[in-house]
Order: sequence, then C-alpha cells, then structure tokens
Amino acid sequence: MQNNKTKVALIYDFDETLSTQYMQDFCLIPQFGMTPDEFWAEANQWSRENDADQVTGSMYYFMKKAKEMGIRLTKENLKNCGKGVVYFPGVLEWFNRINRFGDSLDLEIEHYIISSGYEEIMAGTEVRKYFKDVFACSYAFGEDGTPVWPARVINYSIKTQYLSKINKGLGKNDDVAVNEFTPDDERPIPFKRMIYFGDGMTDIPSMKLTKDRGGNAVAVYDQSSTSKNKALRLLVDNRVNFALHADYRENKELDRVVKTILDRIATERDLDLLKAREEKKKQLLSKKA
Repeated sequence: MQNNKTKVALIYDFDETLSTQYMQDFCLIPQFGMTPDEFWAEANQWSRENDADQVTGSMYYFMKKAKEMGIRLTKENLKNCGKGVVYFPGVLEWFNRINRFGDSLDLEIEHYIISSGYEEIMAGTEVRKYFKDVFACSYAFGEDGTPVWPARVINYSIKTQYLSKINKGLGKNDDVAVNEFTPDDERPIPFKRMIYFGDGMTDIPSMKLTKDRGGNAVAVYDQSSTSKNKALRLLVDNRVNFALHADYRENKELDRVVKTILDRIATERDLDLLKAREEKKKQLLSKKA
C-alpha cells in the first residue's frame, strides 16, 4: 500500500543535544584513565600544533592514544561505549510519542542525526533504532579490526551538506547527486518541513540554513547558565527560532513547541490542498465560459 503521508524531518545534533555530554566522555575516554577535560585539552592542543581541523584531529588523537596504551578501538569496543550514554530527560520516550502525534496529523516523521560524534558509538545507543539515517564521523578499519583512517568527518560546515541530502532524499554516500539540480517540487522533504535541534557553535550553519529556508531551528540548553546564555544568544542573533530547555518529556515546553510546529505543517498542507482544488475549479469554469 502506498504511503501518502506528508514527510517531516526532525534532525538532531547528538552531543549535548540528546546526550548530556559528548558521547566519547561516558565510556571511551575513561578507558584511557583520563577525564574528558584532560583528553579534550590534549587532543585540541595537538590539533592546534599541527594546524588540523579539530574534529579530524581528535579522531586521529583517539587512534594515537589507544595505540600508545594498547587499547583496541574495534567496532565492538566503540559500539559497547554507546550503551553508557546518558540522555536528557524524556529522550528515550520522545521518538515514539512524536511519531504517534505525527500519525494523528497524517504526517510521517523521519528522525535523523547529523553529528561530529562517532557512528560506531551511535550504533550501540538505545536510540539508534529510531533514526532513518545517522550522518556522523566514522573510521575505516584495517585487517586487525582497529581504525586506520577517518572514513567520514562531519564538522560544522559539512553538516549543511547532509541537510541537503535529507532535502533531496539522498543517502550518505551520494556525494555527486547532492550538487545536482533538483526541482523543488521533486524534493521529498522541503526545508519548511524540517526541524533542526542543536546546542552550540558547530550547529550554527545548519540552524541558520534551516531557518532561512522556512524551517524551524531549536537551540537546546541544559541547567547551566553558560549553556542557557549560549542558546539565548543564538536566538538574539536570529540563528534559531526557539531557545528551549533540553527536557523532552511530555507537556514540557520543547514537546509543546514541536507539536505546535507539526500542527502548523499539517494545517498548511491542508490549506495548500484546498487552494489547489479551487484552482482546478477555476480552470474548469474558465473553459466552460
């Protein structure tokens, strides 16, 4: 049976948007006998000294540190690290609830991740099953099962490329097609039917693009004043439509705002259908005149 529901994309950063910390902080970095602050300070210093992109540099530094300490960063090791991720309140119940709400409006909700975190860690998380696709950093693995090279690097500017892939209905490896012209009416999910969730600076280009193309961008923040001020600054600077507490529980502000956006999307779709019907009626009457 053909599905005629209207598709809507909910697109999330992961670290400090759904999870309370970077995904590597919970299990991977402790394997090195380090705190997250210690590891990231070393990794970022190495990146600065070598003029490396910070995301690419940290991927290398994980490989370097693991080799020095005799730790095997296999896919299984990284996947197991996903089991220890801690989420903001309500995240685990969020997806099914929003999907049901979408169903009530004849909307098909598709969830996506666009993250500088690691796809291999995401594979082991409780929430991976809810996403149609995950666009995240990933390693290429050698014959011994350990990383030999970054297979995919997602930084703040590359994130926008994956928004375009979602817009055009493309997979993560469709790197040529993403730059080809596609008429707007042939794109499965227009930007006006996208909601982007992020927490900070690396999300700004994606937030701005989504907002400027008619979609909605949401900056989430935790209980700290630093996080809240950062999100409010994005709101003041017109980078986002909303700055909301990262509480995904039912009837909390984030839940209410997203449901209102979805309700509006459904209403606008219905109005467009009514307008199209009247346009056909007008054309028929003109022919008879």
